[in-house]
Amino acid sequence: MDKREKIIRLWFDMWLQKKDLGIEDIFSADALYIESWGPQYQGAAKVKHWFEEWNARATVLQWDIKQYFHKEDQTIVEWYFKNAMDGGKVEAFEGMSLVKWTAEDMICFLQEFGCNEHRYDPYQDGPVPKFRDEQAMWF
Repeated sequence: MDKREKIIRLWFDMWLQKKDLGIEDIFSADALYIESWGPQYQGAAKVKHWFEEWNARATVLQWDIKQYFHKEDQTIVEWYFKNAMDGGKVEAFEGMSLVKWTAEDMICFLQEFGCNEHRYDPYQDGPVPKFRDEQAMWF
């Protein structure tokens, strides 16, 4: 499991450093990567293209790993993520990634799940829910 955790840590570090430290070494050629808000990238080459393009217009400020769960050829990693877009918009949220591995310990599937960090109790003032008048997060 330690090897798989190191691979995931390397993937997160690539984003923090804005540097490809071996994307095609950790993702299988036909890997599928699904972001929490909808886009998906098929194949290591497409993941690499997305990584390079995204990092040309934004910066990952923080990507902290909270914990890992392992079961057979799958790992779940819980994390906290924060980024800044070139226009100044800052986004932060909690999330998890489901990672599936090849027999050679390469990532063949990765799906992200996000959770808004600005939570509240809609029943705080009584039995009728009061929801915030704001646009829902994109995940």
